[in-house]
Amino acid sequence: MFLKMSAKHIRVFLLFVWLVILFWQTQTLTLIQEYGGFVFLGLLGAIFANATGAGGGVVFVPFFNQMDFSVATSVATSFAIQCCGMTAGALTWWAFYKQLKASNLPESAYWQPLGKALLLTVPPSVLGLWMVQINPQFFAHFSDPNSLHTGFGVFSIGLALAIFATVFLLSNQNFNTELTLFDYIFLPTIALVGGGITAWLSIGVGELVAVYLIIRRFNVTFAIAAAVILSALTVWGGIIFHLLITQAIYWPVVLFAGAGAIVGGILAKQLVLYFSAKNLKLFFAGWIFILGITSLPF
Repeated sequence: MFLKMSAKHIRVFLLFVWLVILFWQTQTLTLIQEYGGFVFLGLLGAIFANATGAGGGVVFVPFFNQMDFSVATSVATSFAIQCCGMTAGALTWWAFYKQLKASNLPESAYWQPLGKALLLTVPPSVLGLWMVQINPQFFAHFSDPNSLHTGFGVFSIGLALAIFATVFLLSNQNFNTELTLFDYIFLPTIALVGGGITAWLSIGVGELVAVYLIIRRFNVTFAIAAAVILSALTVWGGIIFHLLITQAIYWPVVLFAGAGAIVGGILAKQLVLYFSAKNLKLFFAGWIFILGITSLPF
Protein backbone atom coordinates (compact mmCIF):
# COMPACT_ATOMS: atom_id res chain seq x y z
CA MET A 1 0.00 0.00 0.00
CA PHE A 2 2.89 2.35 0.84
CA LEU A 3 4.57 1.77 -2.49
CA LYS A 4 1.28 2.26 -4.30
CA MET A 5 0.67 5.59 -2.55
CA SER A 6 4.27 6.60 -3.17
CA ALA A 7 3.77 6.11 -6.90
CA LYS A 8 0.71 8.37 -6.79
CA HIS A 9 2.63 10.99 -4.87
CA ILE A 10 5.43 10.95 -7.42
CA ARG A 11 2.92 11.50 -10.24
CA VAL A 12 1.43 14.47 -8.42
CA PHE A 13 4.92 15.84 -7.84
CA LEU A 14 5.76 15.54 -11.53
CA LEU A 15 2.56 17.39 -12.44
CA PHE A 16 3.38 20.13 -9.95
CA VAL A 17 6.90 20.52 -11.35
CA TRP A 18 5.49 20.76 -14.89
CA LEU A 19 3.03 23.49 -13.92
CA VAL A 20 5.73 25.47 -12.15
CA ILE A 21 8.01 25.28 -15.20
CA LEU A 22 5.18 26.22 -17.57
CA PHE A 23 4.06 29.31 -15.66
CA TRP A 24 7.65 30.31 -14.95
CA GLN A 25 8.05 31.10 -18.65
CA THR A 26 7.76 34.74 -19.71
CA GLN A 27 5.47 33.96 -22.68
CA THR A 28 3.30 31.14 -21.38
CA LEU A 29 0.34 31.77 -23.68
CA THR A 30 2.57 31.93 -26.76
CA LEU A 31 4.20 28.63 -25.81
CA ILE A 32 0.80 26.99 -25.36
CA GLN A 33 -0.38 28.23 -28.77
CA GLU A 34 2.75 27.08 -30.61
CA TYR A 35 3.53 23.82 -28.84
CA GLY A 36 0.36 22.79 -27.01
CA GLY A 37 -0.43 20.23 -29.72
CA PHE A 38 2.61 18.22 -28.70
CA VAL A 39 0.66 17.09 -25.65
CA PHE A 40 -1.20 14.68 -27.95
CA LEU A 41 2.06 13.43 -29.48
CA GLY A 42 3.39 12.65 -26.03
CA LEU A 43 0.11 11.02 -25.02
CA LEU A 44 0.03 8.79 -28.10
CA GLY A 45 3.70 7.91 -27.88
CA ALA A 46 3.56 7.01 -24.21
CA ILE A 47 0.42 4.90 -24.57
CA PHE A 48 1.97 2.78 -27.28
CA ALA A 49 5.37 2.72 -25.58
CA ASN A 50 4.08 1.64 -22.19
CA ALA A 51 1.53 -0.76 -23.69
CA THR A 52 4.13 -2.59 -25.76
CA GLY A 53 7.42 -2.22 -23.91
CA ALA A 54 8.86 -0.33 -26.88
CA GLY A 55 10.52 2.99 -26.16
CA GLY A 56 8.61 6.14 -26.99
CA GLY A 57 11.10 6.75 -29.76
CA VAL A 58 9.02 4.49 -32.00
CA VAL A 59 6.59 7.42 -32.23
CA PHE A 60 8.79 10.43 -31.61
CA VAL A 61 11.72 9.77 -33.97
CA PRO A 62 9.60 9.38 -37.16
CA PHE A 63 7.61 12.49 -36.21
CA PHE A 64 10.75 14.54 -35.57
CA ASN A 65 12.05 13.29 -38.91
CA GLN A 66 9.06 14.93 -40.58
CA MET A 67 9.90 18.14 -38.72
CA ASP A 68 13.47 18.05 -40.09
CA PHE A 69 15.05 17.84 -36.65
CA SER A 70 18.74 17.00 -36.66
CA VAL A 71 19.78 13.52 -35.50
CA ALA A 72 21.12 14.88 -32.21
CA THR A 73 17.94 16.88 -31.55
CA SER A 74 15.66 13.95 -32.45
CA VAL A 75 17.43 11.52 -30.13
CA ALA A 76 17.98 13.98 -27.28
CA THR A 77 14.38 15.25 -27.34
CA SER A 78 13.04 11.70 -27.52
CA PHE A 79 15.12 10.75 -24.47
CA ALA A 80 13.79 13.72 -22.51
CA ILE A 81 10.15 12.93 -23.34
CA GLN A 82 10.66 9.28 -22.44
CA CYS A 83 12.04 10.31 -19.04
CA CYS A 84 8.53 11.61 -18.39
CA GLY A 85 6.34 8.97 -20.04
CA MET A 86 8.36 5.84 -19.35
CA THR A 87 8.80 6.87 -15.71
CA ALA A 88 5.04 7.26 -15.28
CA GLY A 89 4.51 3.92 -16.99
CA ALA A 90 7.18 2.20 -14.91
CA LEU A 91 5.64 3.45 -11.67
CA THR A 92 2.21 2.29 -12.83
CA TRP A 93 3.47 -1.16 -13.77
CA TRP A 94 5.45 -1.49 -10.53
CA ALA A 95 2.38 -0.59 -8.47
CA PHE A 96 0.39 -3.20 -10.41
CA TYR A 97 3.11 -5.78 -9.71
CA LYS A 98 3.05 -5.07 -5.97
CA GLN A 99 -0.75 -5.21 -5.93
CA LEU A 100 -0.74 -8.51 -7.82
CA LYS A 101 1.92 -9.94 -5.54
CA ALA A 102 -0.05 -9.02 -2.43
CA SER A 103 -3.24 -10.55 -3.83
CA ASN A 104 -1.75 -14.05 -4.08
CA LEU A 105 -3.67 -14.66 -7.32
CA PRO A 106 -2.39 -17.51 -9.55
CA GLU A 107 -1.27 -14.94 -12.12
CA SER A 108 1.19 -13.50 -9.60
CA ALA A 109 3.42 -16.53 -10.17
CA TYR A 110 4.15 -15.27 -13.69
CA TRP A 111 5.64 -12.08 -12.21
CA GLN A 112 8.08 -13.70 -9.78
CA PRO A 113 11.15 -13.14 -12.01
CA LEU A 114 10.59 -9.35 -12.33
CA GLY A 115 13.14 -8.28 -9.73
CA LYS A 116 15.81 -10.65 -11.01
CA ALA A 117 15.13 -9.72 -14.62
CA LEU A 118 15.66 -6.04 -13.83
CA LEU A 119 18.85 -6.73 -11.88
CA LEU A 120 20.17 -8.69 -14.86
CA THR A 121 19.26 -6.07 -17.46
CA VAL A 122 19.39 -2.55 -16.03
CA PRO A 123 23.15 -2.31 -15.24
CA PRO A 124 24.34 -3.74 -18.59
CA SER A 125 21.77 -1.67 -20.47
CA VAL A 126 23.02 1.58 -18.94
CA LEU A 127 26.60 0.43 -19.43
CA GLY A 128 26.01 -0.31 -23.13
CA LEU A 129 24.32 3.06 -23.57
CA TRP A 130 27.22 4.91 -21.90
CA MET A 131 29.77 2.99 -23.96
CA VAL A 132 28.20 4.30 -27.17
CA GLN A 133 27.60 7.80 -25.85
CA ILE A 134 31.16 8.39 -24.63
CA ASN A 135 32.76 6.96 -27.78
CA PRO A 136 32.72 9.96 -30.14
CA GLN A 137 33.99 8.01 -33.17
CA PHE A 138 31.32 5.35 -32.93
CA PHE A 139 28.57 7.88 -32.28
CA ALA A 140 29.72 10.13 -35.13
CA HIS A 141 29.52 7.19 -37.52
CA PHE A 142 25.73 7.27 -37.16
CA SER A 143 25.28 11.04 -37.25
CA ASP A 144 23.89 11.06 -40.80
CA PRO A 145 20.07 11.40 -40.78
CA ASN A 146 19.64 8.68 -43.40
CA SER A 147 21.63 6.31 -41.21
CA LEU A 148 19.36 7.03 -38.25
CA HIS A 149 16.14 6.55 -40.17
CA THR A 150 17.33 3.47 -42.06
CA GLY A 151 18.62 1.86 -38.89
CA PHE A 152 15.40 2.68 -37.08
CA GLY A 153 13.31 1.18 -39.88
CA VAL A 154 15.33 -2.02 -40.29
CA PHE A 155 15.52 -2.59 -36.53
CA SER A 156 11.77 -2.09 -36.09
CA ILE A 157 10.83 -4.37 -39.00
CA GLY A 158 13.11 -7.13 -37.72
CA LEU A 159 11.55 -6.94 -34.27
CA ALA A 160 8.03 -7.00 -35.68
CA LEU A 161 8.74 -10.12 -37.73
CA ALA A 162 10.22 -11.83 -34.68
CA ILE A 163 7.08 -11.12 -32.66
CA PHE A 164 4.79 -12.29 -35.46
CA ALA A 165 6.75 -15.53 -35.45
CA THR A 166 6.12 -16.00 -31.72
CA VAL A 167 2.37 -15.65 -32.25
CA PHE A 168 2.16 -18.45 -34.81
CA LEU A 169 5.01 -20.67 -33.66
CA LEU A 170 4.62 -20.48 -29.88
CA SER A 171 1.02 -21.39 -29.21
CA ASN A 172 1.73 -23.01 -25.84
CA GLN A 173 0.28 -20.86 -23.05
CA ASN A 174 2.17 -22.64 -20.23
CA PHE A 175 4.27 -19.66 -19.23
CA ASN A 176 7.63 -19.91 -17.51
CA THR A 177 7.81 -18.59 -13.97
CA GLU A 178 11.53 -18.87 -13.28
CA LEU A 179 14.72 -17.72 -14.95
CA THR A 180 17.21 -20.40 -15.99
CA LEU A 181 20.97 -20.33 -16.43
CA PHE A 182 20.29 -19.65 -20.11
CA ASP A 183 18.45 -16.46 -19.15
CA TYR A 184 21.17 -15.39 -16.73
CA ILE A 185 23.60 -15.43 -19.63
CA PHE A 186 21.50 -13.99 -22.43
CA LEU A 187 19.50 -11.28 -20.63
CA PRO A 188 22.60 -9.22 -19.66
CA THR A 189 24.07 -9.73 -23.13
CA ILE A 190 20.89 -8.60 -24.88
CA ALA A 191 20.57 -5.64 -22.50
CA LEU A 192 24.17 -4.55 -23.18
CA VAL A 193 23.60 -4.58 -26.94
CA GLY A 194 20.15 -3.02 -26.54
CA GLY A 195 21.54 -0.20 -24.44
CA GLY A 196 24.01 0.64 -27.20
CA ILE A 197 21.25 0.62 -29.80
CA THR A 198 19.14 2.86 -27.57
CA ALA A 199 21.93 5.44 -27.46
CA TRP A 200 21.78 5.58 -31.25
CA LEU A 201 18.05 5.26 -31.99
CA SER A 202 16.45 6.17 -28.63
CA ILE A 203 14.75 2.75 -28.79
CA GLY A 204 16.12 -0.75 -28.58
CA VAL A 205 16.65 -2.31 -25.18
CA GLY A 206 13.00 -2.50 -24.16
CA GLU A 207 11.98 -4.06 -27.45
CA LEU A 208 14.79 -6.61 -27.43
CA VAL A 209 14.19 -7.73 -23.86
CA ALA A 210 10.40 -7.90 -24.37
CA VAL A 211 10.81 -10.04 -27.49
CA TYR A 212 13.32 -12.30 -25.75
CA LEU A 213 11.02 -12.87 -22.77
CA ILE A 214 8.06 -13.57 -25.05
CA ILE A 215 10.08 -16.06 -27.10
CA ARG A 216 11.22 -17.71 -23.87
CA ARG A 217 7.52 -18.27 -23.04
CA PHE A 218 7.20 -15.79 -20.21
CA ASN A 219 3.88 -14.06 -19.64
CA VAL A 220 3.36 -11.30 -22.24
CA THR A 221 2.12 -8.71 -19.74
CA PHE A 222 5.09 -9.45 -17.49
CA ALA A 223 7.44 -9.09 -20.44
CA ILE A 224 5.97 -5.68 -21.32
CA ALA A 225 6.14 -4.44 -17.73
CA ALA A 226 9.77 -5.53 -17.39
CA ALA A 227 10.63 -3.80 -20.67
CA VAL A 228 8.89 -0.57 -19.63
CA ILE A 229 10.71 -0.38 -16.28
CA LEU A 230 14.02 -1.24 -17.96
CA SER A 231 13.49 1.42 -20.63
CA ALA A 232 12.63 4.04 -18.01
CA LEU A 233 15.79 3.42 -16.02
CA THR A 234 17.88 3.33 -19.20
CA VAL A 235 16.69 6.67 -20.55
CA TRP A 236 17.35 8.28 -17.17
CA GLY A 237 20.88 6.94 -17.41
CA GLY A 238 21.23 8.37 -20.91
CA ILE A 239 19.68 11.81 -20.46
CA ILE A 240 22.77 13.03 -18.60
CA PHE A 241 24.77 12.87 -21.82
CA HIS A 242 22.27 15.03 -23.67
CA LEU A 243 21.99 17.53 -20.84
CA LEU A 244 25.73 18.05 -20.49
CA ILE A 245 27.31 17.10 -23.81
CA THR A 246 25.00 17.42 -26.83
CA GLN A 247 22.69 20.00 -25.22
CA ALA A 248 20.39 19.25 -28.17
CA ILE A 249 17.11 18.81 -26.29
CA TYR A 250 14.33 20.92 -27.79
CA TRP A 251 12.73 22.00 -24.54
CA PRO A 252 9.48 23.61 -25.81
CA VAL A 253 8.50 20.25 -27.34
CA VAL A 254 9.52 18.36 -24.19
CA LEU A 255 7.50 20.67 -21.97
CA PHE A 256 4.22 19.71 -23.64
CA ALA A 257 4.95 16.26 -25.06
CA GLY A 258 6.37 15.27 -21.68
CA ALA A 259 3.12 16.23 -19.95
CA GLY A 260 1.10 14.16 -22.40
CA ALA A 261 3.56 11.30 -21.99
CA ILE A 262 3.00 11.21 -18.24
CA VAL A 263 -0.74 10.80 -18.74
CA GLY A 264 -0.20 8.19 -21.47
CA GLY A 265 2.19 6.24 -19.29
CA ILE A 266 -0.45 5.97 -16.58
CA LEU A 267 -3.26 4.96 -18.97
CA ALA A 268 -1.29 2.38 -20.95
CA LYS A 269 -1.66 -0.43 -18.40
CA GLN A 270 -5.42 -0.53 -18.92
CA LEU A 271 -4.91 -1.01 -22.66
CA VAL A 272 -2.60 -3.96 -22.05
CA LEU A 273 -4.94 -5.64 -19.58
CA TYR A 274 -7.84 -5.27 -22.02
CA PHE A 275 -6.23 -7.37 -24.79
CA SER A 276 -5.64 -11.11 -24.83
CA ALA A 277 -2.03 -12.30 -24.98
CA LYS A 278 -2.29 -13.18 -28.69
CA ASN A 279 -3.95 -9.91 -29.68
CA LEU A 280 -1.43 -7.98 -27.62
CA LYS A 281 1.43 -9.60 -29.51
CA LEU A 282 -0.21 -8.83 -32.85
CA PHE A 283 -0.88 -5.24 -31.80
CA PHE A 284 2.72 -4.81 -30.64
CA ALA A 285 4.19 -6.31 -33.80
CA GLY A 286 1.84 -4.52 -36.20
CA TRP A 287 2.54 -1.11 -34.71
CA ILE A 288 6.32 -1.52 -34.80
CA PHE A 289 6.20 -2.92 -38.35
CA ILE A 290 4.22 0.08 -39.65
CA LEU A 291 6.57 2.55 -38.01
CA GLY A 292 9.57 0.67 -39.38
CA ILE A 293 8.24 0.84 -42.93
CA THR A 294 7.40 4.53 -42.68
CA SER A 295 10.88 5.30 -41.33
CA LEU A 296 12.77 3.88 -44.30
CA PRO A 297 14.12 6.66 -46.58
CA PHE A 298 12.12 5.99 -49.72
